[in-house]
Amino acid sequence: MICRLARIDRFPVKSLDGISVPQAQVLASGALQGDRTYALFDAQGRFVNGKRTAAIHHLRSTFSEDGQFITIAIDSHLPAATFHLQQQRSDLEAWLSDYFQQPITLQSNLNSGFLDDTYAAGPTVISTATLQTVAAWRNLSLEETRRRFRTNLEIDGVPAFWEDQLFGPDSAPVRFAIGDVVLEGINPCQRCIVPTRDTLTGAATADFQKTFSQQRAATLPDWAPSSRFNHFYKLAVNTNIIDQGGHTLNVGDSVSVI
Repeated sequence: MICRLARIDRFPVKSLDGISVPQAQVLASGALQGDRTYALFDAQGRFVNGKRTAAIHHLRSTFSEDGQFITIAIDSHLPAATFHLQQQRSDLEAWLSDYFQQPITLQSNLNSGFLDDTYAAGPTVISTATLQTVAAWRNLSLEETRRRFRTNLEIDGVPAFWEDQLFGPDSAPVRFAIGDVVLEGINPCQRCIVPTRDTLTGAATADFQKTFSQQRAATLPDWAPSSRFNHFYKLAVNTNIIDQGGHTLNVGDSVSVI
């Protein structure tokens, strides 16, 4: 099989639904343009996200091709509302404030997006086979598993947990290429409470983290540096992209470890 980039997912508004795109430009920071560009905040300046607010799972969102407009609804029920993310920001904030029953502001970060791991500003990487394997552990669909783990770049043509070779036994990065873009694998991605919940209802999946951790430990491949697993609730790889702003990642690009 040919090792290739099979899928690119971006999440224009942190914690809301993502979109699958055929290509993505790399920003100067190493982040993907249009990924986590916007985020919701409460009156205390804290993120309103899936980690803290399960009600966010009931919001369904789609975005225009140029990423300028959001269409949002509650549990896909009509009527949906459409807003320009810049020109109608106050109207969108009013809609969200009404839904969450608290004041909500929408902020933007065009340089790097709102990242969880600021040390590794690049896209997260996982293989399709990994997602399929994890889905089978709890009898989930592949799409539901993708929505739970919210990764950016999906690699096909490799075995499950292939991406565990993209970080080393210490902090030294592992370099790999997708097309003409060179990435540095930094660390395995530590997961939060979000993957434990149904993405459409917010309902908790019983013992998800415990079962996941047991299966992850039992299936850790020989090429995975065990020193990087102080616990096994980790999946996908955090990356950096250095000095390659303006380069483009394309679905179908070949993938190779340097």
